[in-house]
Amino acid sequence: MFRPWEANWFANPKDYTKMLHEDLEMRRVILARLRNAGIAKIETERSSNAQLTVTIHTAKPGIVIGKGGSSVDQLREDLEKRFGNRVRISIQEIKQPELDAQLVAENIASQIERRISYKRAMKQAILRTMRSGAKGVRIYCGGRLRGAEMARREWDREGRVPLHTLRANIDFGRATANTTFGAIGVKCWIYKDVAAPLRKQPVVTDAAAPIAEIAPQPDLAAVLAEQPQIEAQVVTAEPEVATPTPAPRRARATTTTTAKPAAKPKADPKAKAAAPKAKAVPKAKAAEKKAPAKKPTTTTKKKT
Repeated sequence: MFRPWEANWFANPKDYTKMLHEDLEMRRVILARLRNAGIAKIETERSSNAQLTVTIHTAKPGIVIGKGGSSVDQLREDLEKRFGNRVRISIQEIKQPELDAQLVAENIASQIERRISYKRAMKQAILRTMRSGAKGVRIYCGGRLRGAEMARREWDREGRVPLHTLRANIDFGRATANTTFGAIGVKCWIYKDVAAPLRKQPVVTDAAAPIAEIAPQPDLAAVLAEQPQIEAQVVTAEPEVATPTPAPRRARATTTTTAKPAAKPKADPKAKAAAPKAKAVPKAKAAEKKAPAKKPTTTTKKKT
């Protein structure tokens, strides 16, 4: 996803097999010659003029260079005689060897060859790697551990090592410890961090405004010179606009207060009590007027 190739060159189909075997043989020669130099990675690059560039990543550049550069010159001459190409060697130093999985695996293998306990070597390597800033480390050892007659596998881990995450920056390395009772294989995984995805650069189209159309400096100076006059006009216009605004708000407030109905005055209870007594007299008089007067009745006595 994000790690480049260790061999950068292009070849025709006829020459591909030959160049591939040249690269493999060159790596074997360099690793066998500089075994104690702490070499982590070897990159090769071929140019069109038959020149081979070899980049050696090492934790001990002094051993690779030698006194006065004698070791590098001797190595370059041997490679040119063996492969018949012009060889250019460049050396890059690894500043944190504890975060390189290949160097960690080789360190554990060398300790096992010196009869140091594999558990102790694994624990110390994990502790140093986590102190250096790694987010996770896993170490695996397999073979006749401690000289046992039956081979077994032991592994230890600290932190997290997400092997199924494609963007996880996990460095992998392996080494072999050649002991008197057999070969012991060592594998190491170091999880550094999740690699950020590559951001695509915006493509400039014809519709986009090019940089050449930006106004030149004299026009910008003229605009800046006119800017104070515009500000003065804006300041003078502010009070004229602000004065009529409070008048309608006050009118609305008065209308809302007058719209409320006025409360009816309460009648006096004494007046209500006196009113029916005063009206009772005229009602009686009216009844007398309306009633017809009764005619007097006369009684006649019969004569006997």
